[in-house]
Amino acid sequence: MENKNNAPIFALRIVAIIVGIALYKQFDFQTMQFEKPALAAVYAITFLFSVYVIIKDFRKKRSEK
Repeated sequence: MENKNNAPIFALRIVAIIVGIALYKQFDFQTMQFEKPALAAVYAITFLFSVYVIIKDFRKKRSEK
């Protein structure tokens, strides 16, 4: 039987979308700076981690086929 582990990946996709939008809203394009740099750093780390896990899972599923 195949291991179905799609729930965490789906949740990480939702997290990536929400954090990506929040990071976009934090950026001020006129001054090219973030409104709250420390919070933006946390958002960026979370966003990059979730995208990394999503891509890693995609590559794993692709190589199994």
